[in-house]
Amino acid sequence: MFKIQTLNKIDPEGLKIFPLDKYEIASEFNNPDAIIVRSQAMHDMELPASLLSIARAGAGVNNIPVEKCTEKGIVVYNTPGANAHAVKEILIAGMLLASRDISGAIEWAKTLKGKGSEVPGLVEKGKSNFGGTEIRGKTLAVIGLGAIGVLVANAAQALGMNVIGYDPYISVAHAWKLSRNVKKAEGLDSLLANADFVSIHIPQMPETKGFINKDKLKMMKNGVKILNFSRGGLVKNQDMIEAIESGKVGKYVTDFPEDELIDVKNIIAIPHLGASTEESETNCAIMAVTQVIDYLENGNIVNSVNFPTAEMERNGGTRILVANKNVPKMVSQISALLAHEGLNISNMLNKNRDEIAYNIIDIDGTVPATIKNMISEIEGVVMVRILPPK
Repeated sequence: MFKIQTLNKIDPEGLKIFPLDKYEIASEFNNPDAIIVRSQAMHDMELPASLLSIARAGAGVNNIPVEKCTEKGIVVYNTPGANAHAVKEILIAGMLLASRDISGAIEWAKTLKGKGSEVPGLVEKGKSNFGGTEIRGKTLAVIGLGAIGVLVANAAQALGMNVIGYDPYISVAHAWKLSRNVKKAEGLDSLLANADFVSIHIPQMPETKGFINKDKLKMMKNGVKILNFSRGGLVKNQDMIEAIESGKVGKYVTDFPEDELIDVKNIIAIPHLGASTEESETNCAIMAVTQVIDYLENGNIVNSVNFPTAEMERNGGTRILVANKNVPKMVSQISALLAHEGLNISNMLNKNRDEIAYNIIDIDGTVPATIKNMISEIEGVVMVRILPPK
């Protein structure tokens, strides 16, 4: 019986996928096999020896100690694309808010309360203070063409915008989904110089922190409108505030309010609503649960942020899973040990990612219980699992 610990409220549509004859689900477990989490911080948590995987029902994994997990052989998943449509929709709303002073106009309209029959006339007199521009015909720069970036680019193009995308690492799968009318930028400098709107869709990592800063802002058009629905740390707040105050940036719309950004004129701070839809939470939970089940029962890995993608059909026999440091001669040592024990390998997959390698090894029939300890004793091995015949 596998034990699944939930650290946040996880959508029940996802949790009900777990077969109750194989899984226990609770918010409190001493020795869980897997954890499903949304936003709860895990950096100070003690990770039990039983823990095999952590699934984040969402895209960002800043709340999970990924490096520590890798060292312990714990597979960390996220759910890229599960909330993509929700983020795409709120970003389009953000562009409209940046183009038309809708929020300011709504707040002004509230001041007319109590004016009785004067309200229609006051509206006609005051509405000219809240004029704006259309987004049709404007140029949108989309930086990062992952699941969300592609949807944003396609939607903006369908609304009549001139869309230019930039992503030197775009995957084949995402490239196939991108509208043929979205232009490709060869470099960032020319992209930023020609954009009326700039939308960021890149992960936050040490090398991308402060990606939008004083130097990049200088490259942009005067009055440019910038949208950040990815991560707050991608933008240097003080540089953005200075650009807003000077008029270099016309509007900054962010889904990540911080104290210095709140109540600053021409900064629209939305309280992290990007993925806050019923459909998004359900999709994230379903994807997270499906990935956990496939890993616990079959050892397959998809959408991991610290382990390589590795999938192999079961052959009916015993499956051995080994994670090891990505150093030479590991596969040969493991294979030699199995051969010495008289075990026939019917199929084998070896994948690596950065400092970690992962092996799926199918054996005809059953294997002795001692094999797990024997493989674990090989220097460089960080995790061994034995899955019984299926």
